[in-house]
Amino acid sequence: MQKCQNCNMPFSWSEIYKSFWSWKGYKPIECDNCGKKHKITATGRLIFVALTVLPMLIFIKFISFFPPFNNFLVALGLALAILFVGSLVTPYFVRFKVV
Repeated sequence: MQKCQNCNMPFSWSEIYKSFWSWKGYKPIECDNCGKKHKITATGRLIFVALTVLPMLIFIKFISFFPPFNNFLVALGLALAILFVGSLVTPYFVRFKVV
């Protein structure tokens, strides 16, 4: 899990997860201890996409044509589940840098 680069205070999983899903894009994380703001790196954005959107698209493109996944609603539901599960593990892999 990522820590503050200034004071080594660890960020919580929920702080990192909430920063992904803000309406304005990736929201910076502010350290509760020292107040420094941390912004997600470009590599962190690629990791987020690789763990969420990419597996979902691969599932829809290649697997959704085979029974029992050829039903649109079943395929869509499983694709969204893949997106959700991928988003749950991303806080362990993305990195932030001090702004």
